[in-house]
Amino acid sequence: MTLAVVRSIDSPRRLASAADADVFEQEIVDQHALAMVGAGLTDGYIDAERSAVIEFARFLGQPVWVADAADVDRYLAWLRRDRGLLRKTVEGKASSVARFFEFMVARYQGDIHALTGVVVSQPVDEFNRPASTWTQTIRVPPTDDEVDHLFTCWADTMVDQRKYLTAARDFMAASLWRRVGLRLNESRMLDLRDWRPDLGEHGKLHVRFGKGSRGRGPKTRLVPAINGTAGLLNWWLTDVRHQFGDDWDDPDAPLLPSERYDTITGRPTRVGDDALRAGLTRAAARWLPAWEQRLTPHVLRHYCATSLYHRGMALKAVQELLGHVWLKTTTTYVHVEDDHIERAWHEANQRVSDRFGLTLGEE
Repeated sequence: MTLAVVRSIDSPRRLASAADADVFEQEIVDQHALAMVGAGLTDGYIDAERSAVIEFARFLGQPVWVADAADVDRYLAWLRRDRGLLRKTVEGKASSVARFFEFMVARYQGDIHALTGVVVSQPVDEFNRPASTWTQTIRVPPTDDEVDHLFTCWADTMVDQRKYLTAARDFMAASLWRRVGLRLNESRMLDLRDWRPDLGEHGKLHVRFGKGSRGRGPKTRLVPAINGTAGLLNWWLTDVRHQFGDDWDDPDAPLLPSERYDTITGRPTRVGDDALRAGLTRAAARWLPAWEQRLTPHVLRHYCATSLYHRGMALKAVQELLGHVWLKTTTTYVHVEDDHIERAWHEANQRVSDRFGLTLGEE
């Protein structure tokens, strides 16, 4: 029995053969995966990242650190033309390769240059990176008047709907998107126990299935029931929810149920994404036809951010309400009026003039 030779991280290294280069490359890939484990990313996310990197390395046919933008051009073209992958899949693989190179530059740049003379650079650049992966889509929401008109008509005609319960449910869900900026999945995954009227001045919703970043799993937060949300929830729980079934007093029952019933328990199941989207689509087609097929739950989330910001809520508070990790993300949700820059310019000039006049008076 012999002991394996273990190389210390601090010991000298040299790449004497192609086999040594392969081992070094594998070490970088493994350390990248280990870093993702340390960051708390999910196993599925790590597997997908690792698979994309290994696929790119095999396509390249040489040490991965020598890759340049032209190699990525050929790889992405191969994925689309030869393998026939969907655009979204190609975008995901390009992002995985880009993140791996960011890791390699940050952690192994010096080591690679000392051993091979190669200076590693990011081969996924502004020319070949898929647009939807690297840029934000601007979703300019409807105006206050348009949204008010939609929800007023929706509420006024609700009792005349053939399916009153589902119409009321769809209205309630859309109100959560409009008033406190919940995501579609965040709203449909709420249970009755997640409404906590005892917390804070307005009560709070315990969002347990918030969107997590980069495979970290659901992110929870408490959302205050501001902007009229508390009153709507009280209406929903007092006048409507109990009509769906006898689970109205079960804390684990869905806040927004389906009209379908579980064959075993006899209780209503949780509403699906498609049903809530369809409810908003029907309402927009009837009362806001200019926005038919364009008004989505996410557009109402943008509307919420914009309207609250215009009414004086600080951008940091909007960020916390929406559950964004980065303030930069929130800035893409806030759409200011066309004359915002002009008004800011005039206000700044007025402040300077006022200050200058005050100084002259003191002198």
